[in-house]
Amino acid sequence: MTSELKQRILSALVLAAIVLYATWAGGFPFRIVAAIIAILVYYEWSTIARLGERDFTAHSFAWLIIGLVAGNILFGDDSMSVPLLGGGVVTAVLLTLLRRSGTWWLPGGIVYAGLSGIALAAIRGDNQVGLVAMLFLFAVVWSTDILAYFVGRAIGGPKLAPRISPGKTWSGAIGGTIAGVVVSSGLTAIVFSRFTLWTAVIALVLSVASQIGDLFESFIKRRFGVKDSSRLIPGHGGVMDRVDGLVFACFAAFLLTLVYAAMTGHVDETVAAFLFGL
Repeated sequence: MTSELKQRILSALVLAAIVLYATWAGGFPFRIVAAIIAILVYYEWSTIARLGERDFTAHSFAWLIIGLVAGNILFGDDSMSVPLLGGGVVTAVLLTLLRRSGTWWLPGGIVYAGLSGIALAAIRGDNQVGLVAMLFLFAVVWSTDILAYFVGRAIGGPKLAPRISPGKTWSGAIGGTIAGVVVSSGLTAIVFSRFTLWTAVIALVLSVASQIGDLFESFIKRRFGVKDSSRLIPGHGGVMDRVDGLVFACFAAFLLTLVYAAMTGHVDETVAAFLFGL
């Protein structure tokens, strides 16, 4: 076993232990993880896009918004997270339009990083339902990612998006999606002692979303000519490299749940009602 492989395994075990403990504990420990992810994702995004070099003033404003969002995740009112992020994004868009040095990567980074932390914290919440919802998302994303890799390597075939990520194939994408649906549906059947077609459909949507997130991050890195989002994680690259699929799945679950709540008026236990058809 090479020293690089040992480093990768050790880093993966440490990260998995931290994330799973925080997920199990919920509450403030998980909120810390969500806030840190938001901060580090913006750091990597802004570094890749060289936002500080383009417009230091606007970049500093973006950091202020991300800091406020992270602080609200930790100590504030959950109902204020989306309005706070939305106000920051609108202001960043105006700055982009008004300044010659403006770039759309600035408001894009605020949305991507801020919504990452908000969605993670909102889905996990502080109760047992949030724990099951988060484990459901892990099951979808991790099984999709793992089986997509092995099925793609075993079967090969036409490329999924050769200009963005030459290694990904349609066979891997389909195999990963099937795995995501089967594993997450199995988890739901064990926890709730029943299986619903709705849960399988949601798992399908989230699996596809996670793969889109993976491709989106590959597009960003290819656009700016970088291999990894950063070197923050020994042997693994950056935080964006590790959570790209998860945050897009969380985006999908969070946004669709908000739509569901607005349409039905159901606020309590919304995540469970939407994801699991309760």
